[in-house]
Amino acid sequence: MPLKLTVDSDRWRKHVQAFAEATPGLVPVAKGNGYGLTLRKLAHQTEWLNELGTGVDTLAVGTYNEVWEVATRFSGSIYVLTPWRPYSPEINPEIADRVIHTISRPEDLPLLLERQPNARVILELVTSMRRHGMTPSDLWPTSAIAHERARFEGVTMHFGLDGGSLAEVRAQMDAVVGAEATTVWVSHLSANELAQLRASYGDIIFRPRVGTGLWLGDRGALTVTATVEDVHPLERGYSYGYRGRSALRAGHLVVASGGTAHGIGLEAPLGDTHLRSRALAVARGGLDAMGQSRSPYTLDGKALWFAEPPHMQESMLMLPSGARVPAVGEELEVRVRYTATSFDEIVLDG
Repeated sequence: MPLKLTVDSDRWRKHVQAFAEATPGLVPVAKGNGYGLTLRKLAHQTEWLNELGTGVDTLAVGTYNEVWEVATRFSGSIYVLTPWRPYSPEINPEIADRVIHTISRPEDLPLLLERQPNARVILELVTSMRRHGMTPSDLWPTSAIAHERARFEGVTMHFGLDGGSLAEVRAQMDAVVGAEATTVWVSHLSANELAQLRASYGDIIFRPRVGTGLWLGDRGALTVTATVEDVHPLERGYSYGYRGRSALRAGHLVVASGGTAHGIGLEAPLGDTHLRSRALAVARGGLDAMGQSRSPYTLDGKALWFAEPPHMQESMLMLPSGARVPAVGEELEVRVRYTATSFDEIVLDG
């Protein structure tokens, strides 16, 4: 049985439409696993937003390998966030004019233009994030080439998730003006910060790239469930699982759909630097060392514990004595990180 994502379609679309209408210049982002919803679904929804007259004429993807999958479902421009490199895949000539390339190094622009004269390009300006981008001294001569030989679509800046980037944007605007850019593509700025920038720089168009807030902004419209596939009573001392662990107490062993192939039980390094979060991480590490780890599965609103590390497509969960025992075929709610989860089934409800 599947790990299933159920989408309350009407509620989800209302949120997506309202977000788009409230966000001038919006550039939806569809990358990776499509925020759990698939790239195809997000491309269809972006086309729908465009047809509604919201001004959503561009869709951003993560890599060149994702371009074709969305190009057959969205008719507008496709902006590739990963900077172009000489080893980047060739673009299908049928859609080459729709693709906007990111250039983050001066030496890459002439090479791109050799392969695709008059290519559409956005030049990336380095920020405190320091992932990609040029310094202002590199940006200005590169922008001169872009104005002369390419279709110059503007300058992009990528910021971190912690907010507070408004001052940095303002500090970079001299570089933008020096490059004679009329459009600035940005990420992770609040609506209030964007409004302040538009008020200060009335001759510049600001285009925010948004993924999570747009597609996952109303979590109440999304429900993830796993199916109970088996239930076994356990007495203290019974062995179970791949590693032959012994039950520390009586209860039940619940086998549910969803495992590492779906992203269940996989964790990325923590990005939170607050002391409370670090303390919680230390506490979780101590439990992990003792073979105890809280799972994302819940029964009657209470989280269940992994009986052992998740298998590839199933997870074994420990149900304490006295708890209600679920029936085979019953569904358990699962809390997941949508950007790292693959679902067997996506159901559009409504």
